[in-house]
Amino acid sequence: MLAVVPVSPGDQPKAQRLAQELQTVALEPATDPRRIEQFFSVLLVSGHRIALQQCGRNAPGAVTVDFGSAGMRHRRRGGNNEDLGKAVGVKKRSNLRVLDATAGLGRDSFVLADMGCAVTLCEREPLVALLLQAGLEAARGSDDEWLRMVSTRMQLVPGDATELSANLLEGIDVIYLDPMFPQRTQSAAVKKEMALLQRVLPSTEGVAQPETLLRWALEQSVARIVLKRPRKAPLLDDRKPSHSLQGKSIRFDVFVKRALEPASAGH
Repeated sequence: MLAVVPVSPGDQPKAQRLAQELQTVALEPATDPRRIEQFFSVLLVSGHRIALQQCGRNAPGAVTVDFGSAGMRHRRRGGNNEDLGKAVGVKKRSNLRVLDATAGLGRDSFVLADMGCAVTLCEREPLVALLLQAGLEAARGSDDEWLRMVSTRMQLVPGDATELSANLLEGIDVIYLDPMFPQRTQSAAVKKEMALLQRVLPSTEGVAQPETLLRWALEQSVARIVLKRPRKAPLLDDRKPSHSLQGKSIRFDVFVKRALEPASAGH
């Protein structure tokens, strides 16, 4: 299903290392994905940047994590950001510590970090975690001071959030959940990304279901849990939130366990 391609000879050592991590093969440098027939997709390695590209002549564009992209900069002014901030509680307290338990490609995490939150990103899929790590490294090495500053508030922890140690959970104020729901209305670009990831990623059999994830989150010692849902989706696990914030296509179900306390010196 997947191979690794170094864009230049200098990228070959990193490509071979990633191929070992993903238990696949590294192809020759600068191999053209349009001419590859034996693999469905390839991971393109170029310096800090990593991109997932479907093979074939008519394949859609690559999936990558670029926090400095025009799309991410435009999203800073998006209407959903205000609801996301309200749901998490950024106006109630500065320097919130947020665990994004289903980080995906990290876009909501970046928005929260841009709002001043310290965000721990948890991603169980090794391939997605690699894309995230590459995006963070590129942001931290950017010439853009804003991009570097926001990325310093983000910490990636690969693995299943439900298996996090007590040390990593200590001090977390908010757990943010955005399980992938197939019925969510998405833009054409996001649909292409999801279609490619769903083809490449292994089966989700045995992985904690959204209901289980919510139950786990509610058991943690945090001030609130925020669950992102399609606007008209039913309540998850029949659990009624403390309140909800409705957008045009999504809503945030907020489960308040206690008041957000003022930040301590350790924060």
